[in-house]
Amino acid sequence: MDFVPLIDLIGEDATALAGGAVVGGLFGVFAQRSALCTRSAVLDVTRGRDLSALAVWAGGFAAAVLGIQLLLNYGYVDVRDTRFFSTAQSLSGAIIGGLVFGLGMVLSRGCVSRMIVLAASGNLRALHTALVIAVVGLATYSGVLVPLRDAAGGLWSTAAIGGNDLLAQAGFGQQAGIVIGAALAGAALAVALMSKVSAWRFLGGVGVGASVVAGWYFTYTLSLQVFEPIQAESLSYIRPLATTGGLVADMGGVFGLDQGVLAGTLIGAFLAAVLSGNFRIATFSEPGTPPILRYTIGAALMGFGGILAVGCTIGAGFTGGAVLAVSSLVGLASMVVGAAVADRIIDRDRSDVPAGHGEVATAPAE
Repeated sequence: MDFVPLIDLIGEDATALAGGAVVGGLFGVFAQRSALCTRSAVLDVTRGRDLSALAVWAGGFAAAVLGIQLLLNYGYVDVRDTRFFSTAQSLSGAIIGGLVFGLGMVLSRGCVSRMIVLAASGNLRALHTALVIAVVGLATYSGVLVPLRDAAGGLWSTAAIGGNDLLAQAGFGQQAGIVIGAALAGAALAVALMSKVSAWRFLGGVGVGASVVAGWYFTYTLSLQVFEPIQAESLSYIRPLATTGGLVADMGGVFGLDQGVLAGTLIGAFLAAVLSGNFRIATFSEPGTPPILRYTIGAALMGFGGILAVGCTIGAGFTGGAVLAVSSLVGLASMVVGAAVADRIIDRDRSDVPAGHGEVATAPAE
């Protein structure tokens, strides 16, 4: 795809902003309609529920892996010079940050991307959580928490294991990635059939994964056509929240891909919620709602853990997991383990409504 005419018209930064908004908008629509939520997928397993949330999540992850592996195999995308593979990545950061993030995800009843989608759907608890994540994320990204982040992240890196490419570590060629993606897709379909999740909701999850693939394709193609070098990447939400908070605090700077992704996701999720009749104002005063302190602590943990793990469940899990980066897969696994353990200890007596019961409006992460 030729972006040069658009770059000549509005500039490189604005093109990145616009492209990010389109990809983020797709994610927002699909995530809102499918109610894709990593926490809910984990709870399906830990609480022995009907696995519908797990089916949606698995469909999205499989679509992301299979889609990007196909693009890599046929040369439409090259990720060798991206942050995942050009330099050593922190494995200790992925493990510690992932565990901390998973705990925060349970306390706040949803991950970062889910909070943004819920906030756009009228949930003020999610909006509060997202704002706290932004503040703590900025402090961890470029503020007072940087020394703590560096200390934890410097304990163990992928340099110690010979690299961050799972396929290379296993001695496989690129086509093995397609086989892995196809196997994941088959497993996701099996879980979907077993859980009897609605086809439209499952396809919404697949759409989330497809939006991650679109993000990789857009940024890689753009990187070949701009004058100022940029790295190919895809959707992430913890860093965009942090960097956008920094831009707002400084009252300056240039908006780009990160801000486009955030704006697009908010707009897409808002429109999907309104048009489907799911937009509803939700506050901390509603019966059965945990105290605001719990959400605040959970958000702070996600803000720190997500930056330390170099991504949230989407940025590390889907975006990094799709290219089979070891650090991202370790981070995602740590997030899942952290959430599972935290749920068993903290919320073992709770009885949330499973995501698969009723319409998508009964969002499990509130």
